[in-house]
Amino acid sequence: SAKMSEEVDRNDPELKYLSVERNQFNDPATQAEWTQKRLVWVPHENQGFVAASIKREHGDEVEVELAETGKRVMILRDDIQKMNPPKFDKVEDMAELTCLNEASVLHNIKDRYYSGLIYTYSGLFCVVVNPYKKLPIYTEKIMERYKGIKRHEVPPHVFAITDSAYRNMLGDREDQSILCTGESGAGKTENTKKVIQFLAYVAASKPKGSGAVPNPAVLINFSVLTNRYIKVKIVTQNKDHAIEVASGMNGFKMLEVGTSRAEGELEQQLLQANPILEAFGNAKTVKNDNSSRFGKFIRINFDASGFISGANIETYLLEKSRAIRQAKDERTFHIFYQLLAGASPEQREKFILDDVKSYAFLSNGSLPVPGVDDYAEFQATVKSMNIMGMTSEDFNSIFRIVSAVLLFGSMKFRQERNNDQATLPDNTVAQKIAHLLGLSVTDMTRAFLTPRIKVGRDFVTKAQTKEQVEFAVEAIAKACYERMFKWLVNRINRSLDRTKRQGASFIGILDMAGFEIFELNSFEQLCINYTNEKLQQLFNHTMFILEQEEYQREGIEWKFIDFGLDLQPTIDLIDKPGGIMALLDEECWFPKATDKTFVDKLVSAHSMHPKFMKTDFRGVADFAIVHYAGRVDYSAAKWLMKNMDPLNENIVSLLQGSQDPFVVNIWKDAEIVGMAQQALTDTQFGARTRKGMFRTVSHLYKEQLAKLMDTLRNTNPNFVRCIIPNHEKRAGKIDAPLVLDQLRCNGVLEGIRICRQGFPNRIPFQEFRQRYELLTPNVIPKGFMDGKKACEKMIQALELDSNLYRVGQSKIFFRAGVLAHLEEERDFKISDLIVNFQAFCRGFLARRNYQKRLQQLNAIRIIQRNCAAYLKLRNWQWWRLYTKVKPLLEVTKQEEKLVQKEDELKQVREKLDTLAKNTQEYERKYQQALVEKTTLAEQLQAEIELCAEAEESRSRLMARKQELEDMMQELETRIEEEEERVLALGGEKKKLELNIQDLEEQLEEEEAARQKLQLEKVQLDAKIKKHEEDLALTDDQNQKLLKEKKLLEERANDLSQTLAEEEEKAKHLAKLKAKHEATIAELEERMHKDQQQRQESDRSKRKIETEVADLKEQLNERRVQVEEMQAQLAKREEELTQTLMRIDEESATKATAQKAQRELESQLAEIQEDLEAEKAARAKAEKVRRDLSEELEALKNELLDSLDTTAAQQELRSKREQELATLKKSLEEETVNHEGVLAEMRHKHSQELNGINDQLENLRKAKAVLEKAKGTLEAENADLATELRSVNSSRQENDRRRKQAESQIAELQVKLAEIERARSELQEKCTKLQQEAENITNQLEEAELKASAAVKSASNMESQLTEAQQLLEEETRQKLGLSSKLRQIESEKEALQEQLEEDEEAKRNFERKLAEVTAQMQEIKKKAEEDADLAKELEEGKKRLNKDIEALERQVKELMAQNDRLDKSKKKIQSELEDATIELEAQRTKVLELEKKQKNFDKILAEEKAISEQIAQERDTAEREAREKETKVLSVSRELDEAFDKIEDLENKRKQLQNELDDLANTQGTADKNVHELEKAKRALESQLAELKAQNEELEDDLQLTEDAKLRLEVNMQALRSQFERDLQAKEEGAEEKRRGLVKQLRDLEAELDEERKQRTAAVAAKKKLEGDLKEIETTMEMHNKVKEDALKHAKKLQAQVKDALRDAEEAKAAKEELQAQSKEAERKVKALEAEVLQLTEDLASSERARRAAETERDELAEEIANNANKGSLMIDEKRRLEARIATLEEELEEEQSNSEVLLDRSRKAQLQIEQLTTELANEKSNSQKNENGRALLERQNKELKAKLAEIETAQRTKVKATIATLEAKIANLEEQLENEGKERLLQQKANRKMDKKIKELTMNIEDERRHVDQHKEQMDKLNSRIKLLKRNLDETEEELQKEKTQKRKYQRECEDMIESQEAMNREINSLKTKLRRTGGMGLSSSRLTGTPSSKRTGGGGGGGGGDDSSSVQDESLDGEDSGN
Repeated sequence: SAKMSEEVDRNDPELKYLSVERNQFNDPATQAEWTQKRLVWVPHENQGFVAASIKREHGDEVEVELAETGKRVMILRDDIQKMNPPKFDKVEDMAELTCLNEASVLHNIKDRYYSGLIYTYSGLFCVVVNPYKKLPIYTEKIMERYKGIKRHEVPPHVFAITDSAYRNMLGDREDQSILCTGESGAGKTENTKKVIQFLAYVAASKPKGSGAVPNPAVLINFSVLTNRYIKVKIVTQNKDHAIEVASGMNGFKMLEVGTSRAEGELEQQLLQANPILEAFGNAKTVKNDNSSRFGKFIRINFDASGFISGANIETYLLEKSRAIRQAKDERTFHIFYQLLAGASPEQREKFILDDVKSYAFLSNGSLPVPGVDDYAEFQATVKSMNIMGMTSEDFNSIFRIVSAVLLFGSMKFRQERNNDQATLPDNTVAQKIAHLLGLSVTDMTRAFLTPRIKVGRDFVTKAQTKEQVEFAVEAIAKACYERMFKWLVNRINRSLDRTKRQGASFIGILDMAGFEIFELNSFEQLCINYTNEKLQQLFNHTMFILEQEEYQREGIEWKFIDFGLDLQPTIDLIDKPGGIMALLDEECWFPKATDKTFVDKLVSAHSMHPKFMKTDFRGVADFAIVHYAGRVDYSAAKWLMKNMDPLNENIVSLLQGSQDPFVVNIWKDAEIVGMAQQALTDTQFGARTRKGMFRTVSHLYKEQLAKLMDTLRNTNPNFVRCIIPNHEKRAGKIDAPLVLDQLRCNGVLEGIRICRQGFPNRIPFQEFRQRYELLTPNVIPKGFMDGKKACEKMIQALELDSNLYRVGQSKIFFRAGVLAHLEEERDFKISDLIVNFQAFCRGFLARRNYQKRLQQLNAIRIIQRNCAAYLKLRNWQWWRLYTKVKPLLEVTKQEEKLVQKEDELKQVREKLDTLAKNTQEYERKYQQALVEKTTLAEQLQAEIELCAEAEESRSRLMARKQELEDMMQELETRIEEEEERVLALGGEKKKLELNIQDLEEQLEEEEAARQKLQLEKVQLDAKIKKHEEDLALTDDQNQKLLKEKKLLEERANDLSQTLAEEEEKAKHLAKLKAKHEATIAELEERMHKDQQQRQESDRSKRKIETEVADLKEQLNERRVQVEEMQAQLAKREEELTQTLMRIDEESATKATAQKAQRELESQLAEIQEDLEAEKAARAKAEKVRRDLSEELEALKNELLDSLDTTAAQQELRSKREQELATLKKSLEEETVNHEGVLAEMRHKHSQELNGINDQLENLRKAKAVLEKAKGTLEAENADLATELRSVNSSRQENDRRRKQAESQIAELQVKLAEIERARSELQEKCTKLQQEAENITNQLEEAELKASAAVKSASNMESQLTEAQQLLEEETRQKLGLSSKLRQIESEKEALQEQLEEDEEAKRNFERKLAEVTAQMQEIKKKAEEDADLAKELEEGKKRLNKDIEALERQVKELMAQNDRLDKSKKKIQSELEDATIELEAQRTKVLELEKKQKNFDKILAEEKAISEQIAQERDTAEREAREKETKVLSVSRELDEAFDKIEDLENKRKQLQNELDDLANTQGTADKNVHELEKAKRALESQLAELKAQNEELEDDLQLTEDAKLRLEVNMQALRSQFERDLQAKEEGAEEKRRGLVKQLRDLEAELDEERKQRTAAVAAKKKLEGDLKEIETTMEMHNKVKEDALKHAKKLQAQVKDALRDAEEAKAAKEELQAQSKEAERKVKALEAEVLQLTEDLASSERARRAAETERDELAEEIANNANKGSLMIDEKRRLEARIATLEEELEEEQSNSEVLLDRSRKAQLQIEQLTTELANEKSNSQKNENGRALLERQNKELKAKLAEIETAQRTKVKATIATLEAKIANLEEQLENEGKERLLQQKANRKMDKKIKELTMNIEDERRHVDQHKEQMDKLNSRIKLLKRNLDETEEELQKEKTQKRKYQRECEDMIESQEAMNREINSLKTKLRRTGGMGLSSSRLTGTPSSKRTGGGGGGGGGDDSSSVQDESLDGEDSGN
């Protein structure tokens, strides 16, 4: 129906400008032409691309023939683009094109444009081409047609985009945005207005029909007219596709009419905001007569019900330079011309307006726009401003500013000859400006001509040149207009936001200039292009997120590509630190910076950037940027000026103090770059005044754009791309290169490029099969096949590459171009078929024509022969005589004819006599038939009464069904209430999370305070170091060179010893590492033991803390040597004591709160459980009472019904009452037993639920007591219920918190152990790095020794030192690299965790589907069991009937004696039949109830299985289901066999009866006297036969039902198998991808799986036990039901009790689900905490590394400090004392922590551990900073020492040169040797170290890899084994299914044979009936027994058809019987 309506809508004449008839594109002729000619697109200069057909191919070149001209050209193969098949012509969504390329997109847009279709979709885009003419597509009817309709159901339109945005906003409560971009003149503003019109129509602020609101139609028409009119443009020439055009004054009158009624209505104001903004912000350009010279973002707010509640407008980049100068043939803003043309004389005088030509700022004079009246426009603008609520003061203020801006250009300055000072000879214009702006003339002229500038601390006046003054005037004029425009926008926003209604969501409409590439591009183009880059990035990101969602929905494997990142390099080049805008801002602060220096900086900074290009030196451009739309050349001229936008500070201060409050208001918040900024370029001494508040234009714009992008990212974007077809403003013309360029700039081609990366073409399975099945004949087998399987088979047959397609759930996806290839193949196939068909047809026609010609030839010959014979005979005389005599010969025959007629008459009379006799006989038979009819009517009446009784029983059952449905509805309402509670709890959870975030922020603030203290400590350390340096200098001067030499030699020996020791240490550390690895393995094995983990973590933590304390002691022993540190340490002690106090207080409060919470929880739990038990007991009692009352009523009704029966029935009733009493007793005993069984069931179920064991047991014990006290407590229950509702929520919340905390603690302890292990590994790495650093420092010391020996050695050692530093830097780089890798690994781990969660969600969905399938299977099973029960009942009925038939046979033998008994037996049979039907109904209801129980239990089990969430369990469930289905199939087949056996037995018995009936019929002739009795017997037999017939029919129906069930089973099995295979494949692929990341998690989950399996086995055992109990109950109930019908009511009682039990179980299940949800939430929180802990450990490890490196450096210089540390011994003692105190305090803290761990909950422990880690991290960071500072100081000291050494050496060398000369030569030789050896040794050491490192890393990697490989192998083996098992099971099931199918076919054949034989028997029975009737009617005539032929005929064919088995004879016999009766 939807499709039909769509077709109707699209054929509507109103939509002819929006849609096109699709059928004409499916023309086979055009399709054939496309395939035959091999049409393609080739490039063309003017037309972009033209069609051509391929003729020949030569390597890389192709010869093509142009379609239009027929010219042949050679073109490169790469330049050719594929053409789409003709069926894709004028397609509405270009994303559907199979060949997505530039040529196809251009052709589609062009075709649609020429057809008058201006809107086209391109994926997410709506592409609009400006029509330059009127189109009737914006009427109210069109709006109504698009309102509330889905996008694909109507033709493309901007209304469809807007409506979908509006509906999405209402439906999803998600903010929307509509982004309109395009070149000037493309139609952005028009489409923006259409969007606002549509929203105003759809979402008026009050419902339509209320009196206060004008008619929306009037409103829309009015707005359109005013809009069109105010826009100052002619529709046919100027802009866009506006329709409702009004000539000037008409529009004005319409406006007056409208405003008089509804002035100030919100929607009207919203529509009128655009005309005002257009008047002040739009201007005429070369391209467009009404071009928007600013960007705007209109935000329309809606309330919750979808009505407009307000609006807000933001503007961007107003082109203010247009106010002072315009290009040729362009105008400034419309308002200037409107004011000059439309102002009244009073206004002209008030605003001091002159002639247009007198204003210098109007460069081109008045320059009228064709067809536009500026006077009328002015009046309309004023009206719009009135509607907006502006006052006359606002008008005066605005127009004063406009006039002043114009007058600024009329000020004429002159340059003095003697100096550079400019002068103003005539100040009349200045007086006018001063009057308009409320300024003093002298102050204003002085400020312009001789401004005061701050230089240093003084102000000086500076002479201004003429150029400087004119620049300042222009700048002030531009700034005045810009500020007035901003005020106007804010004023409009105030009017639009006046409503009190709160906006629930909004739709934002962005009207922004598109990408611009001019010949020369400036700063404005950079800003616009930067904006478009950001918007295109948003589009790319949005588009492919939607694509990915589609792929995920369809289950397609897809690696997500964020195409938004493609644009990131260009965006980074523009806006990142060091980018173009940052460098521009930086240059603005340099006094002597110019545009050239800025360009030089840019080139030097970004010359290597891939998106930055330096232009040719011959060109005008300075640099180029590669944007997504292409390369853009930029000229940097005046960029610094444009960015600073400098103003004269003197003028600004005057304006800020103006007498006009409006001027003061718009200038009050001015942020300016003053003239002083420029003056600095001239003065050499002036200090630059940098204003803190000042922000550049680029900085402001970046902030504005960032806000806009944040807004857009938080919305759902919709994209409208506007395109200008030509620059001539001509309708129906497309300039192809221009359109292509815009498509590129607008991102349409970019979107298509992204689309090509994925699978853009998609077809539903059915359509694909229908269209392309002829390409794969005989692949799809006959019969039903799933669409997906059929498509897969077709694709296999087509042999497509697997990369070219993907098969989803409902569609098949193709890469671009594949469908075109398939279309081509299809066309070739169709053409072949058509050719063959035509050949066959032509052959057939030719053969038929040939046969016709042969026949004609023969006919001609015969005619010729006859004509020749006639010509011969016509003149022969004898022939003439013959012809005349021949008629006379007939006279002699007349007498013979008379005789014949008389004979015939006699025969007719004889026949008439016979017929009369026959009619008499027939009348007699008719009377007889009437008698039989009356008897049959009596029988029918009896049957009707029986039916009425059956109908009553059915009505009773229906009432019962209604009760059950009511109960079900109650349960559903309870479920909904539970869901609402869950939602409320979720909200409370969010509040708690917010509290946690606040606490974390407080913690961060405290850490910041600590860091400040650490910084102060670092400063004090710096002072200490200065003192140390002084000491070292004095000591070094005192020492002598010889002593130094000895000392250094000794140190060299010591260092060599230490080297050896360090190597030993390294070996020892390697051993330690091995030990640690062993311990790590042990720890991993013991992960599940909580207490051991905690003890180990505590021990390791204490070790770390002791190490930290030792390190602090060592540091402070060497560094702390000044008395000032005492005060600092005292402060630290105070802080420590305060923090300890805080910790103690918080722990105490937390412990008390938790105790109170636990008590409350326990109380609440007890109360609630009591209440629930009470409610359950009450409900049970009420149900029991109801059931008993129903039983009483039923018994009463039965007693009343049965009062009129016979005495025998009364005796039966008394017997039944006795039996009923006994049954009641037995059933009461059974109910007691059943209650016991139910209690056991509940007990078992409660064991499965983890956290509720004790409570349920206590409650069940207390249940008996509560039932006794129920009467007294009923009154109290009502009061308690209200209190419990309020308490319930808090209890559940506390419960959840407690469980979350427990789970968090358990998992955090596991994670803590992992962190400790990682930390130990990092410590080992740190020790390695320390060893290497110590080696480097040893080399440094050797270098110092050599430096003291000689100058050469000093220089060599310096070079070595530099090498060592480089090595150190390399090491630090490696450390940083390692840390970054660690972070990357962590991020990957998080991503994998997210993927795991997604997989888990998918798995849950699959399990849900599985549960649905199992439910369906159980329904089928239920039906099968019903059929089986029916068959059993029929068997019993059949046995009874057999007995009755035997009795009847005996009665037939004794006709006279047993007549009365026959009647009694008949009545008895009827009563038994009634009993049987009642019992059958009872069995059915019982089976239904049992099935419901079974379903409930299955649901519980399925939900418990869902917790496991593992692939292995899914496979197990699948196996189990497969086995169940096999058993079901077997059981069904068994039942079929039994049914067939029964049918055979019935057939045999029926044949026996038939024989006996024949005998009876033969012997009937002897019993003429007993005709009456025989008639009665005959009727009884006929009724028995009818019953047998009915039973046969029922059996046939049952057979059909069983066959249908089996078919359904097979179909379900196939679907399940295919689903299972798909799931298997997807899961295996997912497992393969995530294998590496999930190894650790698999270990954890396996432990959980084991527990779940145990639970599952327990649950299965419990279920089996319950099933066994249920079966026992069923057997007992069946026994009692067979006895009498009254037992049924007691069974109902039992069923009600079972339902109660099930309800209890469901409640327990709901509680369990809540617990599961809570545990999942806790898991999520724990994961977040884990990520934080990991980050903290990383930071801690990096800080430890840095600290240890610093400590090694400290140790190197420790000896020198020790020599100079004698003076500071007192301070060291003091410090040690303080450190001892700190150590004692830390020990106390540890004791307190241990106590708190014992007292507090596990949650507090985890939080404390995290806090301790963060504090340690902060301390370590501060220590590392200290160490780095110390290292820098020591390096400086070292350098100074070296310099002093060099000086001393030179001084000594001059003194002892003569004595040492000989020694130096020897020393030099020795040193050279030593240097060479040292270098070799160093190189060897480096190589050894590197090799050791590599070996260790490789061994570790190899071990890890081995471990991983072993684990993966085990997993893969397990998976393979499982897969094999599953495959084997599947094969077995398939074989069994095949067997079943063969058996089924066999049974069907047998059944058909039996049916045929039964029909034959029926025919025989009918013939016997007719014989019996004849005998009854004719008395003693024996002729009737034999049956004459005539009687057989007249009997209607009954006898005649007796022996015939054909279907026709059967039909005749049936018809005859009917007619006879």
